[in-house]
Amino acid sequence: MNALGVCLANGVPAALDTVPCVDVAAWRQWIIETCKGSTGRIVALFADAHGDRVRLYAIIGMDLQHELWLAATEVCARALHYPSLTPDLPEAHWFERELYEESGVVPQGHPWLKPLRTDRPYPFYRVDGEGIHEVAVGPVHAGIIEPGHFRFQCHGEKIFHLEIQLGYQHRGVESLLLQAPPARRAILAESIAGDTVIGHMLAHAHVVEQLAGRAIPARAEGLRVIALELERLANHVGDLGMLSADIGFLTAANYFGRLRGEFLNLLMALTGNRYGRSFIRPGGVLLDLSRTEIAAFQKRLTRSAKEVQAVARLFFSATSVLDRLEQTGIVETTAAQALGLVGPAARASGLHRDVRHDYPTGDYRSSPFPLVRLTTGDVYARARIRGLEVQHALDFLQRRLKSLPQEKIFLACGAAQPSAIIVSLVEGWRGEIAHVAITDRGGAFTRYKIVDPSFHNWMGLQIAMRGGQISDFPLCNKSFNLSYAGHDL
Repeated sequence: MNALGVCLANGVPAALDTVPCVDVAAWRQWIIETCKGSTGRIVALFADAHGDRVRLYAIIGMDLQHELWLAATEVCARALHYPSLTPDLPEAHWFERELYEESGVVPQGHPWLKPLRTDRPYPFYRVDGEGIHEVAVGPVHAGIIEPGHFRFQCHGEKIFHLEIQLGYQHRGVESLLLQAPPARRAILAESIAGDTVIGHMLAHAHVVEQLAGRAIPARAEGLRVIALELERLANHVGDLGMLSADIGFLTAANYFGRLRGEFLNLLMALTGNRYGRSFIRPGGVLLDLSRTEIAAFQKRLTRSAKEVQAVARLFFSATSVLDRLEQTGIVETTAAQALGLVGPAARASGLHRDVRHDYPTGDYRSSPFPLVRLTTGDVYARARIRGLEVQHALDFLQRRLKSLPQEKIFLACGAAQPSAIIVSLVEGWRGEIAHVAITDRGGAFTRYKIVDPSFHNWMGLQIAMRGGQISDFPLCNKSFNLSYAGHDL
């Protein structure tokens, strides 16, 4: 235990009565002191109602120490408020808006307490002055993009301020997970973000398995991380293709697009579905690979690795590409730190954040994943991080396919531990996925909290656009490639 909170390990449940519940002032001060500078960061901040009181939980990630710290406080129904964290800790900004909207608890002194997901009137920020104009994009977009609204305050082409309003399809996933039977929960978890089926389902499976005290077979662990890294490959390569298309480099766009299809086809060969649905279930996986299929996988990955290397070399060495990507959409390290960015966006700005490295579980413990970081924080860095992670993922997959143990792939889970809390972190392709579950005395879920990596990173896109050009927005937006669905829980 640290000075105030209880220390947790990733994916390991703790008895609920071991979580300290302190007064609001001490809780608030603990969060600020723990997260100031580069010590810790907010992984999750959420509420859980208890009769006439609302309990607030803060989960802090101590990445360099590989620890998760947890502490709680309570406010009563007659006074649903506390002094806001945001003026001292900007990364709490989005969390506190959600907290207010979901539970009615008011973070007093919050500088930007606007609707986060509801359809209530939204007071947009305005910049006034001669020559200032406003550009609005969405919430209805061309193609198949989901609804999100972007409003720019500009002078000519220069952007003074971008404001992002989301929440047009608030789906109530967290409450549905409490009501649904176990088999249905898996389907809901896979639907949190359609391009992150494996990442979210893996986080959910860890929650259910560890609450039941079920250690899954090593072969199932191996097949799961193979699926997770294939999901990462398909999305990273797809993003590089879209960035290529945005700057008119169609040769690379076409090659990256085809390679994305190849990685999705490999995911289908493993899971029976191009996006990995109905593959991971609590207790293991539902499909296996034969020796012949493994050999075919290895050949296809070897061929794809050569092709990826060739097109990446072409893309990242072209002067026209570098001219367009470098020094565009910069998020400085200090800003990324203050905003609590995660995933490739954080690592592109020099932050040391990767669940596979900081909170490893399963196969990532025995097969360490190299941490890739850059410091420029621009579109080039966010693209280059993807390129480097693609190479590491391909190497990892080849090693893992060679060493899959001959074991069962599924063992059924029993009842969940009663009166417990668990935090499950997975490094999805966008970054840190967090699932938090609390059980009652009978082992049933009473609270299920999900934090998609996009929740941490939307503000980073806003900051990246400040001082930039309107024409840079598609490029910056794709360099983050955040999820509307993952935010719109």
